[in-house]
Amino acid sequence: MTQQMDLLVHLSTFVAVAEELSFSRAAEDLAIAQPLLSRRIKTLEDHLGGDLFDRSKRQIEVTEFGVLLLPYAQDVLRRAEQLDSVARSARTSAVRSLGVPPDCDPKALARVIRAAAGRGLAISVHELPAVPRAAALADGSLALALVRVPPDTADLGVPLGLASAAPPGTAPGRPVHLDGLRPRRGAGRTPGPVVLITPEDDISLFSDPLRSAAARAGLPGERIRVTSATATALAEMLAGDGLLLCAEQFARRHQVAWAPLADTSLRRGYDLGAARRSGNAPADDTGWLVPLLGAAVGSVPGPRSDATDPRTRLAMRE
Repeated sequence: MTQQMDLLVHLSTFVAVAEELSFSRAAEDLAIAQPLLSRRIKTLEDHLGGDLFDRSKRQIEVTEFGVLLLPYAQDVLRRAEQLDSVARSARTSAVRSLGVPPDCDPKALARVIRAAAGRGLAISVHELPAVPRAAALADGSLALALVRVPPDTADLGVPLGLASAAPPGTAPGRPVHLDGLRPRRGAGRTPGPVVLITPEDDISLFSDPLRSAAARAGLPGERIRVTSATATALAEMLAGDGLLLCAEQFARRHQVAWAPLADTSLRRGYDLGAARRSGNAPADDTGWLVPLLGAAVGSVPGPRSDATDPRTRLAMRE
């Protein structure tokens, strides 16, 4: 037992005797033997440097020294109880860390946090690209995360397109074909625009099909470049250094031109994953989160998503 805990035990004994004005009744209240109680009081008196009780009379009394210290002892015990209460609450509270892509809509994430709070669940949002997000979910650093999966089996599918500081070569809103990004005849050696890829799409699940589609379209491999971060890709695109592969929602939020890719198989697919719990404890029901997170990533619902929960539908409208 540590010195701090000894002090708390001895202070609680002091307070019990002061309230009962009887060693025997205080010992009974504390469910300890009276000799042990007496030793605790003597030890505390030695520690504090003065008598807490006047034992010379038939009815014990609290000394002036004891009267002075009693409210402080009561305050220490009250604060210790509050500390224990807060610790218990923290251990049992429903706090979940949630991993999401870096290009999520902040307003939609706010709806996720509010909806979770309405269910007694605290959500801590962490923005991470696809690969570190999946690793953090696997090692338990994240309790929940949107994980990339094949789009044809995903709960959430995110159509992708090309954003630019100036309108792309095709008319705004018209689908962009990758072969349309090849240099036009008569353009000489002038290369076409570079397609900028964010770390969110730098996974073989997506980049391999993209590069295969680009090769079939006659687009050289060096015309597809992975950037170091979403913000970097956006800055390069705004500087006129390429076309940014992104969701329409992201382009609209940053007020840049956007046109969808004609190849609809080139889209993101997401499922909501949960970290494994020790002891095979059942996972929380998180299906209500899927449509809310879908709004955050700019998705169209997949066949397995469910937005029938009234609280979820209400949260999506807020």
